[in-house]
Amino acid sequence: MQDMPNSFHAPMARLKKDAWFAALADIGDVHGFSHSLGPDHTAAFIHEGDTLVVTFESRQNIQSLSDMGHPFGFELVQATGWSHLALVSEGDTWFRDPHVIQFFHDLDDEGFFDNFKQLLFYGAGPCGYAAAAFARAAQDAIVVAIQPQATLEARLAGWDDRFTRHRIRDFSGDFGFAPEFTELSEQTFIIYDPHQPLDAMHAALFEGPKTTLLRTPFMGQAVQSSLLDMALLFRILVRAGSGRLNEAWFHALLRARRTYPPYLRNLMSALERNGRYGLLETLCTNVTTRMKAPRFQRKLMELRAD
Repeated sequence: MQDMPNSFHAPMARLKKDAWFAALADIGDVHGFSHSLGPDHTAAFIHEGDTLVVTFESRQNIQSLSDMGHPFGFELVQATGWSHLALVSEGDTWFRDPHVIQFFHDLDDEGFFDNFKQLLFYGAGPCGYAAAAFARAAQDAIVVAIQPQATLEARLAGWDDRFTRHRIRDFSGDFGFAPEFTELSEQTFIIYDPHQPLDAMHAALFEGPKTTLLRTPFMGQAVQSSLLDMALLFRILVRAGSGRLNEAWFHALLRARRTYPPYLRNLMSALERNGRYGLLETLCTNVTTRMKAPRFQRKLMELRAD
């Protein structure tokens, strides 16, 4: 593991918006570069190894998911010695900003991505959309996107009523329809819960010969948070960044959810909702023999009493 300068260890969790973005820019200026991309976006680059991970995150999610208030890529840099380009938004923007679009055109024109042997783009939700869409600028990148939207353009995704107020954003221009550009990537991995209908519909739009759909049944609406809670996300991205992520390995890794209470509760609720009482009793029996689970014990007693 590579030791990083003190600036990587300085906590940013309690900083207000302007101070937080200033701290991120300072780290970029010391270790590579930083760019303010209009009022709602910032890019910070840390130059280390010949593998580059490009992450898309919102400041709000960073503050809620990181005890230190650091972009997720910082942990990858510290552990692997990879280089890191962090794109951070203020709120959910899908990074549909002319400044961001021009920034990626400039990186492409300058041959920035040619300096690295391996390229990994990562994001979740609106940031997963951005990871898949902007990977076009790099080409031959590996993309890992969790629950991404393919687009919010009403003509193509009018059935998604979760983000109607964001449809004012222009998804028709450069880097607009995310699935269109996955053919230019080396591989694209879409991670989603097939029991979340809208996420599943977006995932279906990414179907293609270079795309692998990685299903996480009954993980719910916040798959990224669950993978973080189970300490799996870091392992997935390291595996992807080394070009070794595949479906068989992923599903073997996902067996860890058998001891993850939120997943087990989601599965129990689904079985009960669908009247699968035999399977529900089997589940409760299995869980209570492996771990302390009062809710499952009570349900098992109810089923046996009935």
